[in-house]
Formats: sequence, structure tokens, C-alpha cells
Amino acid sequence: MSAFDSFPLGRPAFVTDILDRAAHLRGNDEKLLALESQPSSRAYLVHRDSLVVKREGDGSRALLGIDEALKFGANPGTIFLGLRDGAAVFGMGLSPAAAEQLLGRDDVAVSELRGMAMQGVVPPEQLSAIAMAKSLVSWHQRHGFCANCGTRTAMKEGGWKRECPNCKAEHFPRTDPVVIMLVTSGDKCLLGRQKQFPPGMYSCLAGFVEAAETIEDAVRRETFEESGIRCTDVRYYMTQPWPYPSSLMIGCTARATTEAVVVDRAELEDARWFDRAEARLMITRTHPDGLAGPHPFAIAHHLVGRWVRGEDQASA
Repeated sequence: MSAFDSFPLGRPAFVTDILDRAAHLRGNDEKLLALESQPSSRAYLVHRDSLVVKREGDGSRALLGIDEALKFGANPGTIFLGLRDGAAVFGMGLSPAAAEQLLGRDDVAVSELRGMAMQGVVPPEQLSAIAMAKSLVSWHQRHGFCANCGTRTAMKEGGWKRECPNCKAEHFPRTDPVVIMLVTSGDKCLLGRQKQFPPGMYSCLAGFVEAAETIEDAVRRETFEESGIRCTDVRYYMTQPWPYPSSLMIGCTARATTEAVVVDRAELEDARWFDRAEARLMITRTHPDGLAGPHPFAIAHHLVGRWVRGEDQASA
């Protein structure tokens, strides 16, 4: 199965949620402990930007038994993600030392999640739950102390809250909104590339939404700051959870009112206009000069693909 089959237009990675989040169970410690001990319960084991998978024959399995995860060195304290067909699914973390112990083993792999998603190692329908596990594990690892008084906090609500025993402050996982936009001018679209992109790859411009800023203003501001292009007619397309570490990509389109590109070299290596025919070659990986668009697992690919097919009304 190719990436185009795994992530058809309108369905990027991390958007197909197979879990019932069962939020009503998060405050029931007794019930969660009972679920965790059931043979049917499973866990995703994550380490930084990587996922631990069990090798089985020619394939790999990301959904581990609780005992398997513990044998691999999972940290104590599991995060309740939800229910799948009545069975509990948890997220668990792995320390650097434990991850090091797994390297070189034949029965297990610690692999970067993004690469596995692109290569189809992990079924697309599981990626949303894995993203949830990765985001929450990362948050707990980074927020062990109260931002108000500095006291060590405790995990509560099945991992969906941390509570300070000293000042009683409650801390909740954060999600950072990011606008990602396809700006067009007639039969041209604006794409840029960062230095860390693979050679020849271009993608949509993107940036974080700032405090007290609307999505529309963020699209206009980020586009101008990175490329010098003014735009209008901002329209929403769809969102994509992005667990690096915990963002929500807000896909938008906009119409340019200027065309002279002035690249912010601190943000981008290059930005320029591409016509519809060239953009089509880029997202299908058939460009004669080796230029490429974003991978189908990313929402940027779907913004460009939708425009290439003439489905984007903002370019009309």
C-alpha cells in the first residue's frame, strides 16, 4: 500500500480516531487500576519522537500488552487514552536508559514515529491514538513541577491533569494552535522550504497563532512575515493534530493580493510561486527536476492536492 492509498485526499495522518476517550472514567482510580490489570488492555509505548514496536515475522505491532510494555522498561504510571471495542488503551513512556537497552534487539524496535507513519509500518487508523500517547507522555515529562510554586506535581485524572499538593494549582495538557496555509494567486500557489527539509521539497507556509490573535490574522501575518506576500479571503479547510510535541495544525487557504516574494531567510531557505501543473508534478513525485511537495501524511499535501484538483474555492 502506497502513502497515497494510506492517506487519501482529505485524510492526513492523526485524524482517524478509533478510541472512545471515555472521559467519565478518568477520575475513577479504582476502575482504571482494574482496567490496567485486565489481559485485554493494551498500551502504546513512546520515547521522545519514537515508538516502540514488537517485531513479528515480516511485520511490526505497535499495540502492546501491558506486561510486554513493562518488560520493555515502560515507566510506572500509565495514561488512560480510552476504550477500543471495550478494551482499555493506555499510553506509557520510556526512559532514555530503557530505550538504550532495547537497541539491537531482534524482537523489538524503537523507531521514529514520523518515518514509520510515512512508510506504512503503523496502520493509519492507529496514528491518532499514538499521537495522543506521544503528546501526553511528552507533557508529563516536561511538566513535573508546579509552574506556580515549584513543587513536584502528581498525575491525576488518568494522566489528563497534574495537581500541585502544595498550592493546589491544577495543570492541564496544552495544545498549540498553528496555522498552515496555501496562498494562491490565480493559477499559482505559494510554497516555501526550510533548511531541514529533504532536498527539493517545498510545502505550505505555517506558523504559530499568537496570543489574542484570530486564525485569519495569523494566516495574514505569518504569510507576510515569511514571504512578504499580502493575502485576504482566508478560509478554513480542516485541522490535523500534530504531536511534535502537541500542536493542532489549522489548514486554511487564502488569496494573495501581491506577488513580489521577499523571503525571511531566518525562517525559510526559499519561497516562490508554482503553477498548478508544476504543483501536480510535485505532489505526485514526478517533477523532472526532482522537486517534491509535502508527504501525504501531512495536511499540507491535502491543501495542495485539493487546489490542484480545482476543489479550492479561494483560488476562484
